[in-house]
Amino acid sequence: MNPQQPPAFGPPVTNWLAPAPYAGQPRRHPWEIPMLVLVILVGVGGYLLGVVMVSLGYLDTWFILILVAPLLIYLIRGLTYAMPRVNGVKMSPTQFPEGHQMVVEAARRFGLEQVPDAYVVLGNGTINAYASGHGFRRFVVVYSDLFEIGGQARSPEALRFIIGHEVGHIAAGHVSYWRQLGSVVGMNIPVLGQALSRSMEYTADNHGYYHQPSGSPGAIGVLAAGKYMLTSVSFDEFADRATHEKGFFTWVTNLQASHPVLTWRAAALRDRTGAGRMFFRPKNIVRGIGSGHVQKLAPIGSPPQFGGLVAPGHPPYHPPQQAAPRTPPGPPVDLRKPETDRDGDQGV
Repeated sequence: MNPQQPPAFGPPVTNWLAPAPYAGQPRRHPWEIPMLVLVILVGVGGYLLGVVMVSLGYLDTWFILILVAPLLIYLIRGLTYAMPRVNGVKMSPTQFPEGHQMVVEAARRFGLEQVPDAYVVLGNGTINAYASGHGFRRFVVVYSDLFEIGGQARSPEALRFIIGHEVGHIAAGHVSYWRQLGSVVGMNIPVLGQALSRSMEYTADNHGYYHQPSGSPGAIGVLAAGKYMLTSVSFDEFADRATHEKGFFTWVTNLQASHPVLTWRAAALRDRTGAGRMFFRPKNIVRGIGSGHVQKLAPIGSPPQFGGLVAPGHPPYHPPQQAAPRTPPGPPVDLRKPETDRDGDQGV
C-alpha cells in the first residue's frame, strides 16, 4: 500500500454505543438507601431515648407529644390531599389534557398499576410541583405557572420532565406513609436528613430524565430563571459552574439544602455516566454523555474509536477485495496487514 495514500473508509455506517449507566432505566441514587437506614436508626434511637427520659423525669412531660408523631403525619397527609381536591383543577382529557396525558404516560412508563391523580393549583408566580399520597391514593400537584393561558404547557418538554420527576417520586416509593414519616423525622437531624432528601431528589431526576431527556435544560432553566427567562439560560454554561463555583460557603449551602443546588443538579443531568454529587462538587466538566452516540467507522484495520476507547462488539471494516492487476510473479503481499503503533506493537 502506498504510504502517501489516505486511509480508506467503508460505507457510512451508524454505530450506537450502549447507553450511559444513568441514561437507561431510572436508577435509585446509591446514597439513598444508606442514608435512609442511618436516618431510621438515629430517629428510632432518639425516639426511644426521649420516651425513657420523659418516664424518668429528666424531660418535661410535654415531650411525650413525640409519641403522637405518627398520628400527626397521618393528619397532615390527609389535609395535603384534601387541599387540591377542593381548591385545584383535576387534570383530565378535557381539563389540561396535555398535562393529563403526560401523567398517564409517565405512570405507564414507570410500571405503576394505577395512574395517580393530578391537579393544577394557583401558582401566583411560584414555580413548583410535588407528589404525595394518603392511604392508597397517590397524587401529583402542578402549579399553574407551568402552563400557558388555555391550558397548554409553557414548555412541553420541561413539563414532561417535571411530571416524570414527580411521578418518579411515587414510583420510587418516596410518598408512602412510612417513608414520609422517616423523612419528616430525618429533616430534624442535621446533615443526615438533608442528605437523604437530596438523594431522593436525584432519584426522581433520574426518572424525569428517563421520561423526557431533552426536558432537562428547560426544567433547570425554569427553576433557575423563571417561566419567562428559561430559554435565555445556557444549560452547558450553567452546568459548567458546578465545577467552577467553589469555596467553603458553596459547600455549606449544598450541605444544608433539601434539594441539590441547581448547578450540581444540572451537571448530574448532563453527565449520565454517574450519580449526582452529594457532598462535593464535580471535579471535571463532562459534556455530551447521554443516551448514545453516532459515529462513523475508523480507517481499515482499526475498530471504531470514541474518546480513546474501542467501541465494544464492533469488528473492523474490510472492503471487498478486488482482483489484483496482472504483475510478474512474486511473493504474495498481505494488503490487510495492520499498521503498527509508535511503540512497534500491533494496533488494536
